[in-house]
Amino acid sequence: MIALSGVELRHGERVILSGLSGQIETGSLTALVGANGSGKTTLLRAIAGLHPLTSGRIDLGGLVAADIALLAQGSHLDRSFPITCSDVVALASTRLGPFRSIGKDRLAATKAALARVGLAEMESRPIQALSAGQFQRVLFARTIVQDAHLILLDEPFTAVDAVTTRLLLSVIEEWHAQGRTVIAVLHDIELVRRHFPHTLLLTDQSASWDALPNPGLQAA
Repeated sequence: MIALSGVELRHGERVILSGLSGQIETGSLTALVGANGSGKTTLLRAIAGLHPLTSGRIDLGGLVAADIALLAQGSHLDRSFPITCSDVVALASTRLGPFRSIGKDRLAATKAALARVGLAEMESRPIQALSAGQFQRVLFARTIVQDAHLILLDEPFTAVDAVTTRLLLSVIEEWHAQGRTVIAVLHDIELVRRHFPHTLLLTDQSASWDALPNPGLQAA
């Protein structure tokens, strides 16, 4: 269980989130929603240990950095480096040092993950040559290989078409079925209502848990 106690977050002198308390149960599927600037991405980064808390506490229930996978917004990532789809996925592990070779098991996992997201034929394609939707699939394949207990997704469906959205949703549903904890920043409220049993709505430095009831879904 992830427990948030009196969490306050700032950017410089500006408070963007204050007094956030609540719990995210292990194995739950939670959508993080709210207006631009409400602190969604910053909260996700704080849970991942990448943004300092001004005050309060986030208790990850014993999880360490290697147990957490953060899928950042694809549009914010630099794709100029000459690297292939396979390389991006295979190098996901935090346990790989700069001079260690990639073993057979990791290569097999990479192939399987790329196939799962529909990119089996694009292993050797440079990431510069991918569309936004294809690159997002690569990022999902990379997250699959990380095999994390806690998966944090920052706007995972931005700039992707309906077919890709359905495919990536099926991956998220698999993670949920496997008992992994998934938290996703999302903007499509109807998609949230249909697929996410739990929500955290951030507004004006305040928060509401399960603010978007999903009567057709069974709570995790």
